[in-house]
Amino acid sequence: MPLSRLRLSNFRNLVDVDLEVPAGVSVFYGGNAQGKTALVEAVYILAIARSFRAENERELVNFGAVGNGDVAIVEGLVDDEESVSPRRVIVGYRVSGSDSPGGRSYRISKEIRVDRVRRTAAGLVGLVHAVLFTALDIDLIQGSPSGRRRFLDILISQADPLYLKALQRYQQVLRQRNRLLRMRREGRASPEEMEYWDGELVKEGAWLTWRRHEVMEVLTPSCVRHHKDLSGDGEKLDLQYRPSVPLAECSDGTAVNYRELLELVSAREAATAATAAGPHRDDFDIIVNGLDMGAYASRGQARTLALALRLGEAETLSAVRGREPLLLLDDALSEMDAVRRERVLEKASHYPQVLITTTDPEQVAGFFGAGAFYFRVGGGQVLPLDGVP
Repeated sequence: MPLSRLRLSNFRNLVDVDLEVPAGVSVFYGGNAQGKTALVEAVYILAIARSFRAENERELVNFGAVGNGDVAIVEGLVDDEESVSPRRVIVGYRVSGSDSPGGRSYRISKEIRVDRVRRTAAGLVGLVHAVLFTALDIDLIQGSPSGRRRFLDILISQADPLYLKALQRYQQVLRQRNRLLRMRREGRASPEEMEYWDGELVKEGAWLTWRRHEVMEVLTPSCVRHHKDLSGDGEKLDLQYRPSVPLAECSDGTAVNYRELLELVSAREAATAATAAGPHRDDFDIIVNGLDMGAYASRGQARTLALALRLGEAETLSAVRGREPLLLLDDALSEMDAVRRERVLEKASHYPQVLITTTDPEQVAGFFGAGAFYFRVGGGQVLPLDGVP
């Protein structure tokens, strides 16, 4: 199983939690704002090195700890196929404050360690494979392209250690190139200075585009199968990758297309001082019975489609890495009818470790009964139960 122990210190309202996480299905229930989502958030940080909901990492540190100068710590014992024994992963946050004429400002520093050795985020991602289902997943269908790009980036980063590093390099090149475009518009840089950064942009961007294409080829049929299981035969799903750069037969050919496209959009870039083409402008369409669900999906359809995407994500990770990921369902069952809820829980039951949060434990206990482990979350504590609530 991916995770055997979780320790939290000063993480949001979970000041002191030390939890053995069993194999199988664990259900964490309690009222709103008691720490259920924070628990799942902490586990997901062990997988992707960042929060899925915090706009600023300062939010992760308990308010009382900030005042005392204490640190927030997320620590887990995680399984690693390359290691005989579990790995100890620690992500720590320290907040330092200073007074200024505009008020008090705060600075956050984050440190990642695996078995006491410092790691970067890129060095952590892929150690724990996790797929997160949340009530906000409906935005994958009806939200902006940035959310769908992030979905792909997280999936591929966990599947391919090289991808995140290439994505980080691309983002650095993109920032530098946009800076030069602004300088050119102001007459402070020459076209010749762009040559090097164009080459780096094309090299990294074409590879990222091709990897997204390859993963979409695996992801799409998986999502189609799961959507059919959830919704029946009346709706036919298709996912259509829309890269900003035209695809060729291979990554090298895509790089040639990228170079040609940059020449075509050069006048627009000169006017806007922003890079007009590349993976940062990719998207994929979600089509059901010929209709774009971003524009036409009902709320119920959107939620079912989002579930199909997440189940496809989990299956794709399993296929690529040869082992099943940890599933995290954070209040993801709340708006489902009983039939869809049962279908999702049945699919989840085939994974070696599943963490589910809910305000209504009966929704899950009705399916798993004594076959799951139950924990009550309240007042910053996580308490295991001996039986079914």
